[in-house]
Amino acid sequence: HGNFFVRSTDLLSLANINPDSGFTVQMSIEENLVDTSIVCFQAALLYTSSKGERRIRVHTLCLPVVKSVADVYAGADVQAITCLLATMAVDRSVSSSISDARDALVNAVVDSLSAYRSTVSNLQQSVLVAPNSLRLFALYILALLKQQAFRTGTSTRLDERVFAMCEMKTQPLVHLMLTIHPNLYRIDNLPDEGSITVGDKIIPQPPILQLSAEKLSKEGAFLMDCGSAIYLWVGKNCSSNFISEVLGFPNYASIPQNMTQLPELNTILSQRTSNFVSWLRDSRPFLSILYIVKDDSPMKANFYQKLVEDRSESALSYYEFLLHIQQQISK
Repeated sequence: HGNFFVRSTDLLSLANINPDSGFTVQMSIEENLVDTSIVCFQAALLYTSSKGERRIRVHTLCLPVVKSVADVYAGADVQAITCLLATMAVDRSVSSSISDARDALVNAVVDSLSAYRSTVSNLQQSVLVAPNSLRLFALYILALLKQQAFRTGTSTRLDERVFAMCEMKTQPLVHLMLTIHPNLYRIDNLPDEGSITVGDKIIPQPPILQLSAEKLSKEGAFLMDCGSAIYLWVGKNCSSNFISEVLGFPNYASIPQNMTQLPELNTILSQRTSNFVSWLRDSRPFLSILYIVKDDSPMKANFYQKLVEDRSESALSYYEFLLHIQQQISK
């Protein structure tokens, strides 16, 4: 899975390559591994550098052979799995239908947790159990189902859906995960505790919150990092201190609708907020657009749609989705 041309079963031709390129290979075990303690995977990349030099880079991965399925699950990478399924779901949407792609995503959760459940004994039928490595798997798949690429029941323009699908197919894992499941922070009172120093700047590190409206407060300001876009939601009763020292306006009502950047103000709170936003932006190869969101802002709907743990008119809440997964496994 990736962008390439298949020349043979184990040889791929790539138009170009960069540090963020990712490819997935699905393998099946055809030999008995009883007397084997480790298995090795190796990939070689033959390429021409920017200076015209021909080079070969070899990647070798050695993994232990384990005796239990639980040990296999312990090594699962939930983010890699989620991004692979997102890519496969785009392909399924194009070759079949969005409905089939959505069903395949849900079945991936049901099948994986059902298989794990069969390895764990002495469990009640009503208990939904997941290995520690996949504890967020259902949440990430629910978030995928609510993306513009795959959502149903909500009006989605065709060009927006296609663009979202292209992002699923081309974004590096780190940035794609932010698109699927953004990070939410409260920033109206950034603490010094846990801050890091980068160069001569102190970068606050506020805790990441659940993507639910329950975590929002009209008295606060919350920043949602979605990768290519950053939303700063300002509550109606947010302190005038934050609004004046960070946004540069005397009160909530005076904040303009189309504000897309933070002013450079000579206040400690402004510097902390700007440092944090700049630190988030510097971690990616593109400039994330900042949107200031008020309750009457046209961007409000975009912000709330990304609160994936909440119920919407056409999609389940996280709790309801877990119940649905549990019912499917118990059939």
